[in-house]
Amino acid sequence: MTRNADETRRRIMAAATGEFARYGIAGARVDRVAEAARSSKERIYAYFGNKDELFDAVFSASVRETLQAVSFDAADLPGYAGRMSDYFADHPEAQRLSTWYRLERPEGAGLRAVIEANQDRLRALAGEQARGRIAGEFSPVELLSLIQAIAASWGTMNPEFAGEAAGVSRAARRAAVARAVSRLIAPAPASPPA
Repeated sequence: MTRNADETRRRIMAAATGEFARYGIAGARVDRVAEAARSSKERIYAYFGNKDELFDAVFSASVRETLQAVSFDAADLPGYAGRMSDYFADHPEAQRLSTWYRLERPEGAGLRAVIEANQDRLRALAGEQARGRIAGEFSPVELLSLIQAIAASWGTMNPEFAGEAAGVSRAARRAAVARAVSRLIAPAPASPPA
């Protein structure tokens, strides 16, 4: 019985991930999730509560999977940004879920998985700055925001620009992301003596 319930939950989560990535929270339909999962709406509600709680479960799982796949390393921010860029290229649903989350949940208490990940990263950045390994020009909050934006940049283009960028190889995209983050964290050049 437990095995069947676990398998049903797994199918629901997989179907809901695709549904929410494609349509967002407001546009997602539990009917389509149930059909794709070969389950029923009643079973989904029994396992996950309402549609918002199902999205929270899906997005929290996506955050955990991303964190496991792409470890944050404040001592190697260019490498981290490159790995994140590759992850988003391989898992565009993770980037779309994150975008929907930001668009449709701009306020509120927030999800524990996201809060903890942000706190850990900000502490690590502050530590690297205190040790002088990362330029202090930007606060940890500013720095994390910029690094995340650079890492996600290739997956957030409008279709017209994506066509222009289609000839840029994956390796070149990753290299550009890493190079941009390297420049972002590099100490400012010393001013010449007056």
